[in-house]
Amino acid sequence: MAQHPTAFAQSEEELIRLSVQRSFKIGVSALHELQYAWDRGLSAQFEAATKAILAVTGRLIICGVGKSGHIGRKIAATMASTGTPAFFVHPTEASHGDLGMVTSADAILALSWSGETAELADLIHYTRRFQIPLIAMTWNEQSTLARAADIVLTLPKVRESCPHDLAPTSSCLVQLAVGDALAVALLDCRGFTASSFKIFHPGGKLAAKLKLVQQLMHGGEEMPLVRTGTLMSDVLLAIAGRKFGCVGVLEDDGRLSGIVTDGDLRRHMGDALLRMPVDDVMTRQPITVQPDLLASSALDMMNARRVTAVFVVDAEGCPIGILHVHDLIRAGVI
Repeated sequence: MAQHPTAFAQSEEELIRLSVQRSFKIGVSALHELQYAWDRGLSAQFEAATKAILAVTGRLIICGVGKSGHIGRKIAATMASTGTPAFFVHPTEASHGDLGMVTSADAILALSWSGETAELADLIHYTRRFQIPLIAMTWNEQSTLARAADIVLTLPKVRESCPHDLAPTSSCLVQLAVGDALAVALLDCRGFTASSFKIFHPGGKLAAKLKLVQQLMHGGEEMPLVRTGTLMSDVLLAIAGRKFGCVGVLEDDGRLSGIVTDGDLRRHMGDALLRMPVDDVMTRQPITVQPDLLASSALDMMNARRVTAVFVVDAEGCPIGILHVHDLIRAGVI
């Protein structure tokens, strides 16, 4: 007798739910085991690997086969984008000519969960022949790879989230976690800044967040500005003539003295408003930003202070531009 479709769907949904819960639980447990391994000696190995890579004058070559290869490609990409010159070489291709990509100025990071990946043999021999630093990432510190390596990152032998404990899942998570941590440690040691990051990420949303305020601000005649002592009747015309909903107030020496926003207008609304001098209405010591500030940082500040526009000032406090939240939206920062 055929199973009722609804009953089958409910059973299938339950199977999915249990599978996901098991996968998450085993994955989290694997990361906890990694932390335990760190306390038992992985930290010293990690420090040695980091220093070895920093000492290399060439590039970090990352190798691996199968799922370890896929993880290796991701680690290489992360390294390259965060200040550590790196690329991935497949061990099989290395045996057929790509070993020519590896020089004596390089170092190799080889990933193999078991440490017995046969395809790594030629590459291991090559590093030993030409004294190229070899860093191994494996759980088996007695493996062929580990015994040949100069430095071994000994990973905990975790259970895979696959119910048969066969498909590489949790092991990949551990490899990736260590690779990412290595990239971040190298980033910090190299003093790699957000500005440095921008050089390697010129496209996409990340590039937008790495733009500087001076690249998005409006300057020159676009800035809504009046002098101290200006009557509010003229200030309102200045606000209406621009698209920013505010106006900056200048001292005689050109420094920014204050700002008038819609909030200031509401607080002073009355019959006498138009006859008042701007000095009596403006907010003194307004929020300002520097031109070399990251656009993402400017956005965070504007959100925290609940403002939609800020003036950009130079070292003397003179306005050189104005930045509106709509500029950040158009640039893709938000």
